[in-house]
Amino acid sequence: MEWLYLVIGIAIVGVLALVGLVGTRLRRPERLPADRTGIPAPAPTTPETDEAPTVEPEVEPDTATPATPTAPTLEQPEKPASRLVRLRQRLAGSNALGRGLLGLLSREQLDEDTWEAIEDLLLAADIGVAPTQELVERLRERLRVEGGSPDARTVLREELIALVDPAMDRTLRVSGEGEAPGVVLVVGVNGTGKTTTVGKLARILVADERRVLLAAADTFRAAAADQLSTWGERVGVEVVRGPEGGDPASVAFDAVKEGRDTGVDTVVVDTAGRLQNKAGLMDELGKVKRVIEKQSPVTEVLLVLDATTGQNGLIQAKVFAEVVDVTGIVLTKLDGSAKGGIVVAVQRQLGVPVKLVGLGEGPDDLAPFDAAAFVDALLG
Repeated sequence: MEWLYLVIGIAIVGVLALVGLVGTRLRRPERLPADRTGIPAPAPTTPETDEAPTVEPEVEPDTATPATPTAPTLEQPEKPASRLVRLRQRLAGSNALGRGLLGLLSREQLDEDTWEAIEDLLLAADIGVAPTQELVERLRERLRVEGGSPDARTVLREELIALVDPAMDRTLRVSGEGEAPGVVLVVGVNGTGKTTTVGKLARILVADERRVLLAAADTFRAAAADQLSTWGERVGVEVVRGPEGGDPASVAFDAVKEGRDTGVDTVVVDTAGRLQNKAGLMDELGKVKRVIEKQSPVTEVLLVLDATTGQNGLIQAKVFAEVVDVTGIVLTKLDGSAKGGIVVAVQRQLGVPVKLVGLGEGPDDLAPFDAAAFVDALLG
């Protein structure tokens, strides 16, 4: 029995030794700090990705100065004096009225047929019946009294200048009284170049070193306000505008108010230009003028007429004059296709002077009207 107990004891010791060996192998040794092992500890992981976080490299701050946007280059409008010289040259090269008159008056024999031909030429130029008769009578009288062979060109020039009436005051009233700005109301039917004339007038005023504000009160014509804004941007002039189809009087009122508040010299108002025989629209034009004058007097009312329309332009002039008290005429398209006599006719019709004339499509093809320069251009 003793040997049996010995065997059991040995077996128990062996089992215990085997269990101890296995337990030792299964135990994990503790990690030592990096400073004790000399081996850097691995980077901690993020719970979301279980990956080591990325360390972004340091970025040098941008010390460069941001680019400053450059302002658009403004155009420099031409001075009025040089405009008149250039326009006179253009008119002289295209108008046949003066050349035709000189050719007839230079004949050796001025018989009745010649005088009738002179009358026909003047009437065809839209001078009008009464002014034509006056001019012919004065020419006949002078040539008869002076006798001999007077210089036909000199006589014709003097009589035409008298007919155009150089005594008329053609000054543009673009200044207000006190702190109020001058207010220029520009009227006329669509198609005469009214909005373009407003833009060109702004250039004349800017060339004269005036501070200008434009009012886009032609709210019924599509793109009229955009057209005027383009003109203003070219010379640095602000444009006050309203919604398309809005109240023109409201736009004009706001523009004049802003002009007073900002101290501009002149406010130029572009108005609606529908057909003049629509009473409602003409009444509206009168309303625009009345609304403006609640805060500042209108100093100038310019009627824009297409010189190529002849007698139709006189009908337009009469209707507009009854509504807004026109103080000056702007004749556009006064080139070879126009009849220069309209200058005389419209002044006789309204009793107001032609103050500006336009030739061509250039931005500076608008100039102050001068009677002597105009006649010299007609005569070449």
